[in-house]
Amino acid sequence: MSDTTATVHLAKAGPEYGVGVYRDITEWAATTPDWMQSAGEIGTELGILVFVALFAVQWWRARIRDDRSMAQALLAPAAVVVVYGLSEIIKIWLHEERPCRDIPNVRTIAECPAPGDWAFPSNHSVIAAASAATLLVTWRLVAAFALPLAVLVALSRVYVGVHYLHDVAAGALLGLVLAPLLLLAVRAPGTWAVARLRQRPVLKPVLGAALPAASRPEAAAELHATASHR
Repeated sequence: MSDTTATVHLAKAGPEYGVGVYRDITEWAATTPDWMQSAGEIGTELGILVFVALFAVQWWRARIRDDRSMAQALLAPAAVVVVYGLSEIIKIWLHEERPCRDIPNVRTIAECPAPGDWAFPSNHSVIAAASAATLLVTWRLVAAFALPLAVLVALSRVYVGVHYLHDVAAGALLGLVLAPLLLLAVRAPGTWAVARLRQRPVLKPVLGAALPAASRPEAAAELHATASHR
């Protein structure tokens, strides 16, 4: 059996092992209060929008920071988009059916996606994990919030009934590993590009301008600490 055939066979066999877990979760989800079901259905989409908002805030903050900060603010969401594109290619290649269509007599909170919208890996999990991973590299202050949010987004996909557990696990792993690696691989040339593009006035509204070193918040804090030790 070739490697490709084995991979496709494993992907198609995966649901057979995940049916029991999926049924347990969806049956439990059906017994949860209405407010919890509504929160799960809304939160599974809202979580992605929160990551978009975090990237927007990071970009806004970077407009008065150094070139590397701006490069990271632009490259982090770009890395997420690239990994998402890869997950779409994998989904189209493997053709794993959604459990809400493949398993009879299941009750789901969310409406099952249309035929042709494949399950493996979970795009929501890819985006959430990739976003949290890149924020961990570029803005560690929000990582304590971003990482748990990514876990909640991933698990919510099983809770509302549109994915197997292995779909979200694979998606989370894909985003968690590839997105920060991609970001780190292009950070140096990205910083170089930002430094030169910031010299063009037409791009100032987008890229901003780095503050002089002495005016940066970290420099002010360092000067204060030095003065307090004298």
